[in-house]
Amino acid sequence: MVVELPLDLEGNKIVRIGHSPDPDDAFMFHAMTTGAFPTPGYTFVHELQDIETLNHRAMNQDLEVSAVSIHAYPDIAEHYALMNCGASMGEGYGPMVVCKQGVTEAEAKAGVIAVPGLKTSAYLGLRLAWGDVNVAVVPFDEIIPRILDGTYMSGLIIHEGQLTYVDHDLDVLVDLGKWWNGRTENWPMPLGGNVVRRDLGEDVMQDITKYTKMSIEYALKSPDEALEFAKAWGRGIDDETNQAFVSMYVNDRTIDYRDEGRKSIQLFIKEGQQIGLIREDFDTDSMVFIGA
Repeated sequence: MVVELPLDLEGNKIVRIGHSPDPDDAFMFHAMTTGAFPTPGYTFVHELQDIETLNHRAMNQDLEVSAVSIHAYPDIAEHYALMNCGASMGEGYGPMVVCKQGVTEAEAKAGVIAVPGLKTSAYLGLRLAWGDVNVAVVPFDEIIPRILDGTYMSGLIIHEGQLTYVDHDLDVLVDLGKWWNGRTENWPMPLGGNVVRRDLGEDVMQDITKYTKMSIEYALKSPDEALEFAKAWGRGIDDETNQAFVSMYVNDRTIDYRDEGRKSIQLFIKEGQQIGLIREDFDTDSMVFIGA
């Protein structure tokens, strides 16, 4: 059954887009949510929440479009399809386990590691790399402060923390993006993706995916305004750090996963199944990427 979307005063379908309050997502969706280019028949509004909250909202089918962790996708695949654009993938970089100087990997593994959520791709990557470690869930923007104040010996950092950790003289025990690249045929580490709800119908799903891709392309071709907008979600980072972080996760791969990107997602999920973190009955071989 195809669900009819509510209409605005001009008769356009209202589509809610959930994404993380971080610069790369804000950069990607800036153009389509601010009317920078025509989207005939549609009005897009964005809702910002942390990725773990978005993962759980997707399980309840709350939003028409959402950023989600690749780790969480099998749990929502019955109701959502992955777009072939909007990926966050680590091309030689990714989430990191960091600690104060002098802490060894063995000590970190024996302690409690602060992580940003159990359905995040960062957590799945950590479990693939380090096995069954003890963790505590901490909001992503509080992990570095909790390491600095001694609450936790180490933490798994995401978002702009992957750049700003150096300001706090923290050491990197493992960069999961580099680890994944080395484990595979130099494939990018899949972290986040955009999904669109299946009950909207094939035509609407294709339209939304098309406009999402156009929004990413628009931002990459005319980055200044989008970067300024994105900086508001960087929790005080400067222009240089903002641009560096956005360029890490919004690039040609974001426009099109390409074959190795899609294969990397399938392998990441399969390996998650092998360690019991992803449901065994999910068929990675039947995955369809909207717009591919």
